[in-house]
Amino acid sequence: MFRQALPQAVSSVDMKEDWIQQKLDEAATRGLTRQASVQAQTGGIIKENRKRILNFSGNDYLNLAHHPHLIERARTALEEYGTGATASRLVSGTLPLHEELETRLAACKNQTAALLYGSGYLTSLGTIPHLVDRHDLIFADRLIHACMLDGARLSGAKLIRFKHNDPTDLQHRLEQHPANGRRRLILTESLFSMDGDLAPLPEIAFLADNHNAMLMVDEAHAMGIFGPTGSGRIHEHNLQSATTLTMGTLSKALAGYGGYICGTALLRQHLIQTSRSFIYTTAPPPAQLGTALGALEILENEPDLGTRLLEKAAHFRKALQSHGLNTLQSASQIIPIVIGDNHQAMHIAASLKEQDILVGAIRPPTVPEGTARLRISLTLAHTDDDIDRATRAIIRAIPS
Repeated sequence: MFRQALPQAVSSVDMKEDWIQQKLDEAATRGLTRQASVQAQTGGIIKENRKRILNFSGNDYLNLAHHPHLIERARTALEEYGTGATASRLVSGTLPLHEELETRLAACKNQTAALLYGSGYLTSLGTIPHLVDRHDLIFADRLIHACMLDGARLSGAKLIRFKHNDPTDLQHRLEQHPANGRRRLILTESLFSMDGDLAPLPEIAFLADNHNAMLMVDEAHAMGIFGPTGSGRIHEHNLQSATTLTMGTLSKALAGYGGYICGTALLRQHLIQTSRSFIYTTAPPPAQLGTALGALEILENEPDLGTRLLEKAAHFRKALQSHGLNTLQSASQIIPIVIGDNHQAMHIAASLKEQDILVGAIRPPTVPEGTARLRISLTLAHTDDDIDRATRAIIRAIPS
């Protein structure tokens, strides 16, 4: 009887998946289909089907992913501690490397303490719901990353969005929604990942302090680029305080994988006791800890890496702007070129790839409707010749 019933059960499952195909078809019609392609990467080059493609789409900003020092640090950690932490941090998974990296990250950010997570996404999900709850208020920049937005929604707090990088609008909303015994949390990015622009952190921090609100800043794309020894923009502007938290990742300029939150020792202890994405998961593996420690050592020894990258970016941006291309308010290694239409953005990206240049076509919901764009992600691996070649190709590919 079981064998006779099986085909009917499979048929039933197939019918239930019709809605999935419908969703996929709808995405394709809107030019929103996404694909993951297999590629071998070295520095600013991708090798695909025996072709060498200039990669302007990754986040290895300081070109450290193949750096001998990071590889050696990862190898040493691997040989000493094995392939994995083998348990959660609160069982038996805390290695000396975890605490060493947390100490080094806190020192780098000039904050009291740090706590590691499996990724930046897990950092947001594990932190925000333990700062505020359904009784409280969150004020979030309209363009915050999805990880912050999901953390805010998970918290159950009332979510109030303010205009992008607009302290005046934030002030208005803080005044509209007084604390009245509730906790209030402001969320923003330091360097916005899809626009490449910089948050007015001094003004936002002033408002947080003036209105007795906590401030959480995502420094994922600023770490390694801005501030003393690449420590980020909170440190650059000396905005550390007991109510300011900085989060980030180990996967951009630090060329590894993982996430972290920096704040007070009391906050760290609170998250150790309550944060579900810290408690109920295996600890980050030794090789990634070694990689991050190696990257921090390079930042200390070569503090001008971020400045050099920003100089390259300014040259690239100026060349694009001279041909009338809209790069928004970019002031960093991330340079958007707004196209508008989803299909056209995909077509231009495909045309560039035919010329052996890989640039990401970013579409909703990652960016607002009607603002599909090319997202140039510059790294120290890119030479001036690479930048000039890409500029010429982009100008040819975009209809005038």
